[in-house]
Amino acid sequence: MKILVCINHVPDTEAKIKSAADGRTIDPAGVNFMLSPYDEYAVEEGLKLRKKFSGEVVAVSLGGDANKEALRKALAMGCDRAVLLKDAGVRDSYGVAHGLAGYAKEFAPDIVLCGKQSIDFDDGAVGGMLAEFLGATSVSVVVKLDVADGSLTAEREIEGGKEVVTATLPAVITAQKGLNTPRYPSLKGIMEAKRKPIEERAIEPFAPKVDVIALRKPAAKNPGRIVDSVAELIRSLHEEAKVI
Repeated sequence: MKILVCINHVPDTEAKIKSAADGRTIDPAGVNFMLSPYDEYAVEEGLKLRKKFSGEVVAVSLGGDANKEALRKALAMGCDRAVLLKDAGVRDSYGVAHGLAGYAKEFAPDIVLCGKQSIDFDDGAVGGMLAEFLGATSVSVVVKLDVADGSLTAEREIEGGKEVVTATLPAVITAQKGLNTPRYPSLKGIMEAKRKPIEERAIEPFAPKVDVIALRKPAAKNPGRIVDSVAELIRSLHEEAKVI
């Protein structure tokens, strides 16, 4: 089985984010980056499928040299190969999906796995767009997956519950928390990942369809206030907060 896992390099979830001088991007100074957490579920599921069917798991990422760090993590977890589609320019979700689709068409995978969303912009759009570019089935927010005989059965989250769907391969799956428990890279895996080559491919720039006008933090919350009685609390909620 040919398995393609699309991953992204994102700011650490505990990083303190500041806007850069241009007001449209983040200031990377002092910010640690990591493999996007939802992508870890995608990598783990790819490795499980390889164990079941044999074959190859290829991790691919679109971005600059910094993305190699995320690719090294995927290799350390157990991916067979890593490919960097090199473009340090700014891309929106459409542009990222378009770039990934170019490589996917060449690789012709049986299944493509992505995280349900990247934790930097949280658009959750790349997986579906990628499937559209490939003319493949798309199943999102998957929490359980069973693949057999050229088809799949997936349990996916919906508002208020879950649904079970069946589909044929090739397919694009976006992984949700609960699909599996991602493994920790072993010391052996980390050392081997350092020696494995990362294939680099220069790709043509792609003009964004979405332009970031401004990037700013949410307004600070008003400080709290302690009241002396229930009557004063009710008055404040009614007259000031206007919630009752």
